[in-house]
Amino acid sequence: MTTLEINSLDSIRETARQFIAQMGDRKVFAFNGHMGAGKTTFIRAICEELGVKESVNSPTFSIVNEYEAADGQLIYHFDCYRINKVQEALDLGAEEYLYSGSLCFIEWAENIAPLLPDRIVQVDIEENETGKRTITIHA
Repeated sequence: MTTLEINSLDSIRETARQFIAQMGDRKVFAFNGHMGAGKTTFIRAICEELGVKESVNSPTFSIVNEYEAADGQLIYHFDCYRINKVQEALDLGAEEYLYSGSLCFIEWAENIAPLLPDRIVQVDIEENETGKRTITIHA
């Protein structure tokens, strides 16, 4: 378990760099936290640090967005908040993305739990009353 801190939006890119250094060869990450905890904002910072040039937005309605990192690797960003049944994720081809060997960052992963690989990394984001975020990586 590793813990990182985001003290303000000014420091989020540094925390994203620290997160990337912790990723190793792991590919699938579940970002957990309440609505508004900063999951999308942190994923955006990670993608920017990986060299993604296109706009990184929450895939709330599309469910999954695809980005390309500076080194050419594909990154899939899921927002499963609106998934009510696992079959919906299957219909979108979620398994192909999750087992592609590409990076997958998943918000609301609990909604597709039966599809998730065994080696998923849980990333908990908690916000305190001052707005500071604590990122806990369970690898």
